[in-house]
Amino acid sequence: MSFSDPDAVARYADTLIRQVPGVQALHQMAHVLLAERVRPAGRVLVLGAGGGMELRAFAEASHGWHFTGVDPSAEMLALATNTLGSLSSRVELIQGYFEDAPAVAFDGATCLLTLHFLSREERLRTLRELRRRLAPGAPLVVAHHSVPRDPDEKRAWFHRWAAFVTARGIAGESAEARAEAIASRLPTLAPDEEVALLEQAGFERPALFYAALSFRGWVAYAGQAQPG
Repeated sequence: MSFSDPDAVARYADTLIRQVPGVQALHQMAHVLLAERVRPAGRVLVLGAGGGMELRAFAEASHGWHFTGVDPSAEMLALATNTLGSLSSRVELIQGYFEDAPAVAFDGATCLLTLHFLSREERLRTLRELRRRLAPGAPLVVAHHSVPRDPDEKRAWFHRWAAFVTARGIAGESAEARAEAIASRLPTLAPDEEVALLEQAGFERPALFYAALSFRGWVAYAGQAQPG
């Protein structure tokens, strides 16, 4: 979708629920993983915060947390403000990219449904900057498309995802056209490459917690040493 198209932005929440298997449960699981380590009055960084769905889920579940949400789309941040309602008093929203987030030691961070848009180099840079903004031992929760590197297997998983999306009533392209488009458009990495990149960026003990068709999610913890 276009994150600046007003009609697409207005349909964002419904589209996300139809496109990402168990997305609301994903937000709840992410909160569980954060809550293991984030203190009761902790501060959490949410990269790719437009729409506000995970921010609202986290804020409702942990009343003492404060949040910084970063997203490049002004339209999506406006939607996040609307989604948050009265909870927005505990959320600072910043239009921009990871480098625009405050360089403070956050107690935890998430980056959901975002990293699959970035090349390997951009992704590593983003993860390193996230590590620099986390206290040692703080959790990072990530989830996005991650499929095998073999071209046939990659397309098979995207065809399965596209069939799921089509069955849930997303209009437009056929399942086959949708699968081919996303397979060629996204610079996805294989699951073992995802784990290696997290470790290269300075995170420890990456663990898979979410797997749904072409999506995977990991939790990892900021290492003691800052990445170089």
